[in-house]
Amino acid sequence: MAHRLLPCTAEHADYISLFLVLEDIVAMAVKAQQKFSFAGEVKGQAPSLGSSAEVNHYSWQQAMGIHGFVRRADLEESEHLQDDSFTVRCDIVVISDYRVEDLPESTPPPFVSVSPPDLHQHLGDLLRTEKGADVVFEVAGETFAAHRCLLAARSPVFSAMLFGGMKEGNTVHIHDMEAQVFKALLCFAYTDSLAGTAEEEEEKEDEVMFQHLLVAADRYNMERLKSVCEDKLCNHIDVCNVGTILALAEQHHCDGLSKACLSFLGSPANLRAFMDSDGFDHLSRSCPPVIKKLIAILSFVS
Repeated sequence: MAHRLLPCTAEHADYISLFLVLEDIVAMAVKAQQKFSFAGEVKGQAPSLGSSAEVNHYSWQQAMGIHGFVRRADLEESEHLQDDSFTVRCDIVVISDYRVEDLPESTPPPFVSVSPPDLHQHLGDLLRTEKGADVVFEVAGETFAAHRCLLAARSPVFSAMLFGGMKEGNTVHIHDMEAQVFKALLCFAYTDSLAGTAEEEEEKEDEVMFQHLLVAADRYNMERLKSVCEDKLCNHIDVCNVGTILALAEQHHCDGLSKACLSFLGSPANLRAFMDSDGFDHLSRSCPPVIKKLIAILSFVS
């Protein structure tokens, strides 16, 4: 037990006493924890011998400590006493009061559990059930019912198409597009996701789907879908398709995808393998400006 500095009494005559004194004049008491212990560890020594840890308030010239730190007889019999001397360790921790800004804001108990956003699910159901659909698309022999307002909100091209010259019609014919690609485009327009479409196909089919879907996204000015397709295709680049993907990137202004292809071809082994393939001939015919970039790369890696 810690005490203020009081005259030693007969009951403390056989003990070693230790105290701390605050020598500086301070405006208010200093809250601190002091711990007295023998320095070092002694094998077989009882851990309770010579230990004290108390939190006290110190003011000027006021001492706080412990009268009965250790009994003299116990000290003399212990291994702490060496050559008539011993070492005491004193650990001091000054405790500051918390400031208001340091305290975390109190959080009220959660009376209501808010469910995660589910708008994409409801809109996906709307597409699936065709409830309230007011326009039909014919694509490669298949029909898809949809909602003008939603598509107009997702694509400026759809907006001009459905609320411009064709606002009186309810059937739209889409040419030069596969039905599965248009289905994926609609799915993304309603749910902002490709789940249930291209992502569930085989890997090779994914690559082809994302190529066609990138073209469709660019056609309808759906920039987020376009960037998603770019990102997906970056993970499918190999020697066999790098020419096709690079040409696609150049034709549809996909800078990130184009850089990914050129980075792939920055490897001398990849570049030589590509130049020996049919893909190089196809790229030369379909996108001649890219050849200049390849020549620059070739001169750099040679």
